Amino acid sequence: MTLVDLVTEAAARWPAKTAWIFDATGERFTFADVEARSSQIAVALRELGVEPGDRVAVMLRNQPEFPLVWLALAKLGAILVPVNTGYREFDGAHVLTHSGARFAVAADEFLELLTKITPATQLERVLPVGELTASLRETTETFSTEPERPVNIQYTSGTTGAPKGCVLPNRYWTTLAVGLATDFPSIADDDIMLTAQPFHYIDPQWNVALGLASGATLVVLDRFHPSTFWSKIREYDVTWFYCLGLMPALLLRQPESPEDKQHKLRAICASAIPRDLHAELEARWGVPWFEAFGMTETGGDIRMSEEDHDALVGTGCLGRPSRDREVMIADEVGNPVPRGETGELLIRGIGLMHGYHEDPEATAKAFTGGWFHTGDLASMDAEGRVYYVGRTKDMIRRSGENVSADEVERALMLHPDIRLAAVIAVPDDLRGEEIKAYVVLGGTVFDGTGSSPEELAEFCTRKLAYFKVPRYWAVVESLPMTPSERVAKGELRKAADPLAGTYDRTVKSWL
Repeated sequence: MTLVDLVTEAAARWPAKTAWIFDATGERFTFADVEARSSQIAVALRELGVEPGDRVAVMLRNQPEFPLVWLALAKLGAILVPVNTGYREFDGAHVLTHSGARFAVAADEFLELLTKITPATQLERVLPVGELTASLRETTETFSTEPERPVNIQYTSGTTGAPKGCVLPNRYWTTLAVGLATDFPSIADDDIMLTAQPFHYIDPQWNVALGLASGATLVVLDRFHPSTFWSKIREYDVTWFYCLGLMPALLLRQPESPEDKQHKLRAICASAIPRDLHAELEARWGVPWFEAFGMTETGGDIRMSEEDHDALVGTGCLGRPSRDREVMIADEVGNPVPRGETGELLIRGIGLMHGYHEDPEATAKAFTGGWFHTGDLASMDAEGRVYYVGRTKDMIRRSGENVSADEVERALMLHPDIRLAAVIAVPDDLRGEEIKAYVVLGGTVFDGTGSSPEELAEFCTRKLAYFKVPRYWAVVESLPMTPSERVAKGELRKAADPLAGTYDRTVKSWL
């Protein structure tokens, strides 16, 4: 099947049933509406010059046009390039340039940014979304595509360098969506799902695909608001949702209410459920929380089942591989380790990404030996259940956001006063990890006459998304180096007190 098949078949099976509800505006779309409107947009895009294989950047918030343009591009055989709405000049230009996007569809608030960076990209035209949808006309045209035709170039922060573009085919989306409909959590047409993440992330997109595959209604919030999240769950009679990152902990910090258990949820799926909070989450809202593991590169890989759940709450167990996945825990040369021992988590199966766009070297490395190498450390018990241990990547996980240290370093090095920069993660009780930057300013320590940490942070804010801007700053005379002239980050991480002598932007003072 293809994503186009999911749209067409959903419209035929559940034409009058509500497919989407957008909470911020109250807009509702039936499955028939989704099919018709996405076809109208497909025709409009084609008339504007979009051809099969073209990459089209989309910079929109959580509004109906995002998934409609995505489905329209799939119908044309063109490729969506989601652009993070938090991106600025530096990171935005990379995504647009590297993807080779010919067109961009954007909300008015992003037109100035896109216009500014267009000369450095291959963009031929920036389409204001209002103009694109203003003159749609009815069409009876039908569309078809192939399972292995790419649908997305989805950028994700890797271990080093700038974000990599994952080339995701139709089969990626149908494998993920149909798997969640046919196996646990067994989403069906009587379910009501909810998503609160931005559409430029992959989660709302696979929620859309899952709704099309199952007939379930999807409620879309403008973003995650901890204080009102549960009221929305009750308002829409939500039966299932997925969350990740800091969301569970932030929900627990909200005041308890007599209404906490007054909902229709039957299950919650989440990635990286805090082990120490797992039982408390279930007790407070009276609903089971199920672990799930997946990556942008691979889709849905490992899930906790109802059969295993009760005995494994709070253990960090991810569950078992999905029906379309094989998992191996491997040593450094790719051989399986004995059950119970730690190694790298390797994955293979159908519906994975084709590779990293324009990066054959990284693709070959990721798929060494026919397995996708996740860079995560895990173990497997005698029953085949997988337990997450940690990760090997030089990547910072801040409030659910993956931040490449190398990308932040490269942005810092654009500042005329910075001679050398290194970025590492430091533990944080609230956000999991925070970002600490070491900078060498012209070879001397900061003496009050040059750029201050606040000025450096402001420079970063103009170059990078807000969540990539370091909180902690250490201005040093030099940094430890390896024989190959790379910063020896292992030495930096050995500090007994990683915050000593740093400037904290949150409290605006030196520690």
